[in-house]
Amino acid sequence: MDQPSPEQVVHSILEGRIEGYELLVRRFQNAIFRYCYHMLGHHEEAKDATQEVFWRAYRHLNKYKLDVPFAAWLYKIAYHHCIDIIRKRKLSNLLPFIFRNEKQYSPVDQHIEDVYFSEAVYLSMAKLSPEERTLLILRGVEEKTFDEIAMILHKKSASLRKKYERTAAKFRLYYSQVKGGEENHETEACPMGY
Repeated sequence: MDQPSPEQVVHSILEGRIEGYELLVRRFQNAIFRYCYHMLGHHEEAKDATQEVFWRAYRHLNKYKLDVPFAAWLYKIAYHHCIDIIRKRKLSNLLPFIFRNEKQYSPVDQHIEDVYFSEAVYLSMAKLSPEERTLLILRGVEEKTFDEIAMILHKKSASLRKKYERTAAKFRLYYSQVKGGEENHETEACPMGY
């Protein structure tokens, strides 16, 4: 049996069948967590942000327009929430993963961090603007199309393609600088595929 589309589930929730919201959470929770994690760079902060994104989405579900894909609307909420968190951070929290207690992470979380958030990747991403990070994460990690990203960021798809190319080039430059600073002159591919 086919699953209902997210838009159909939202329509049923707005008609009073609120138990359907659990379907939406289960369907999008991992993707939103990954997005928040890549934006924020901290496991616990990403978990909290994910919960807040779904809470905000539920509270404002009546403002959702059914002609926009639900996933795009949800990512837009996540984007704005992560931007708010980044703005509130103090400089001392810029590199939280370096000082973290490794015992608080499960092996799966640690593997994700080892692959996607090495120190070199984090330092390189930190040099980009939040919008540039979002663009790289949505395109490179979440594999969203430029049309989907355009809906999330309210930008034109063509301009996002150009910005993505420039941003990926900036990331590669920053990454090579960081890796060069480690005195590792071997040719190493960027782990995030940019």
